[in-house]
This record gives sequence, C-alpha cells and structure tokens, in this order.
Amino acid sequence: MADTWKDGILLKIVNIIVYLVFLGSNIYTVAAPQGIYFHGKETYISPASWAFLIWSLIHILLLGTIIYQFFPQGKRVIIDGVSWRFPLLAALNAIYVNLWATRHYIIAFIFALFVSSAVTHIYYIVKKYHVAENLSDELFVHLPFSLYHGWTTVLVVITAFEAFGVNKLEQKAGVWTDVFVFLALFFLEGTAATYAFSTPEGDLPASIAIAWSLWAIFAQQRHPAFIHWSALAFAILALVWVLKGAFGLYRGRGRIALSDEERAPLVG
Repeated sequence: MADTWKDGILLKIVNIIVYLVFLGSNIYTVAAPQGIYFHGKETYISPASWAFLIWSLIHILLLGTIIYQFFPQGKRVIIDGVSWRFPLLAALNAIYVNLWATRHYIIAFIFALFVSSAVTHIYYIVKKYHVAENLSDELFVHLPFSLYHGWTTVLVVITAFEAFGVNKLEQKAGVWTDVFVFLALFFLEGTAATYAFSTPEGDLPASIAIAWSLWAIFAQQRHPAFIHWSALAFAILALVWVLKGAFGLYRGRGRIALSDEERAPLVG
C-alpha cells in the first residue's frame, strides 16, 4: 500500500510542534547576531557574532524537513528512519540554548554533549538508510543534519571554554590558555579534514560549518597575536579541506555523501 500523508501522523504532528516550540524559540535567542553574544562570557576562542548566523540556515533547512516529511520519500527517512530522535534533539537543543543564554555554562556544556550525541545518531541514520535521490533529499535530509553535525562540534568546543576557560575581559591569556586554544583550533581543523577525507566526495557541509567558525574566531580574536595568527592558519587549512570537498563533490556528479560510519567525526 502506497504511503499517504496520514502515515505516521502522530510523529509528524510532534515534529511540527517541537520545531515551532523548541527550535522556533531558538531563533529569537541565537539566530540574529545580537543578544547573548554581546553579553555572554568572552573567551579566547569566542567567534565573531556572525558565526552564529549558521543557526538561521539550519532552521530554514529544518523547516523544509518538516514539510518534506509529508511526502513519501521524506516520510521513509524522517519518520521511519530518524523517528523520535528529532523531537529528542529539539528538546535537548532548547535546553542547551537556554542554559547557555542564562550563563549556566558548565551545565550547558553537558547538554552540548547530549545535543552532539543526538545529532550524531541522526547523522548515522540518514547515512545508513538513505541515499539522496533528488534535490529535496539533498536540501532537506542530508544538508541540514550534516551542517548540524559539524556545527555542534564547534559548539562543544566553544561551550567548554566558556565553562572552564578564563574570561578574556578580566584575565590575560597565559601559557596554558594559549596551549589549550591552539589544541582546540587544531582539533577543529583536524575534524574538518576528517570530514573532507571521509569519502571521495567528503562531507562538504560539515567542513563548511567548521571552516566558517574558524574564520569567525580569527576575526574576533585580535589579541594575543599567537591565538590570532594560529586561528588564521587553521582557518586557511580548513578552507583547503572545503575546496577539496567541493572538488570531490564535483567529481562525484553533485551528490553530497555523508561519511562512512566507521570514519565519521564523532564528538557526542
């Protein structure tokens, strides 16, 4: 029997509700480059506020996902595959954002790990059970969760420094701060490289999310010079991996491939 729009209607309705209530509410908190990003804790790895505009893109794409679930092709991967993991992700994400906005950074860091884990599970489900067959699959299934997966890696690092790092406005960077920031930048760049080499096509959206963030860190961190120029070096390297992924995507005749499960970057 062919799929109808009523199949899985309960989960479809729940997905709509959590998108509007949880993810929709985040737009007012995180989508615009203002608000908490000018009043939160400034660390030596905090990116420029425009880095968080990636939330806007993810939310727009997920709106397409919510609509796409009513089509047979979308229903098979979103309802049958992702299932109740999407409402769980939306709830965890809302808790994380609100903890972050209220400056409960240590608890927010814990929930950042939960969000990363939830995104990772969805990322693998999409990769394992669904091969993109058309543009809608690319835009509303693979692309949003690939971007989300790369972006949550950045959020875990940023929140970790907010939870355990020094306040840039109150304390100068010492040797250990320089070392930990350098290692964090190296980790982000290395993760972007892992995405790029995960398959012949690579995972271009995830690499873009990390490269975008590294350039934002470079733009924001003017002092000390060691962190500033380290961020530039790693941002340039991340851009190389983006170009590598774009070339692989072109050679792969335009199909964005998610990475093999055994080799996919994993934070959660």
